[in-house]
Amino acid sequence: MTQTILHIDASARVQGSVTRDLTSTIVAKLGGTVIRRDLKDGLPLINETWINANFTPADARTDLQNDALSLSDTLIEEIKSADVLVLGIPMYNFAAPAAFKAWIDLVCRAGETFQYSEAGPKGLMEGKRAVIAVATGGVPAGSDYDFTSNYLRHIMGFIGITDVEIIAADRIMAESETAIANAKSKIEDLAA
Repeated sequence: MTQTILHIDASARVQGSVTRDLTSTIVAKLGGTVIRRDLKDGLPLINETWINANFTPADARTDLQNDALSLSDTLIEEIKSADVLVLGIPMYNFAAPAAFKAWIDLVCRAGETFQYSEAGPKGLMEGKRAVIAVATGGVPAGSDYDFTSNYLRHIMGFIGITDVEIIAADRIMAESETAIANAKSKIEDLAA
């Protein structure tokens, strides 16, 4: 059975992007049908109209509210359709790029990707896998200053994806060749 991969790149850089190169390698290694989402041009930020639409029951939403949620609905459907998420996330100023944070805000919706329970939030996207390529300029992956990797792992778990593998090409400005070689070695070890 062919798996479906949701391939998301968040680097603003198209040429010379380490994460774009890594995600392309990961997708080729895993194989399958690919849904492609490139965030290089950004996504709209949630606003009051979006918030009000999100908290209005679906059967009571106006056309304007449905329009406000249409991109969010599309992004969520991409996740639902995928078996594996392959995410390319460069670290900008110690965290994920703003475009990726906008994606997170658009897909983390109660009743769609998670639900509230007496025990707290429960993710609804269970049974999926995430392989995340992270690149940093000078921050060691997993260090106290890496606010990207743990956040990404947390967000994936929040929506129910607990099978998460992070492939880091860290400290590229100091050790470019070694960092990229180490990341590509980890990709070679990925199970398809």
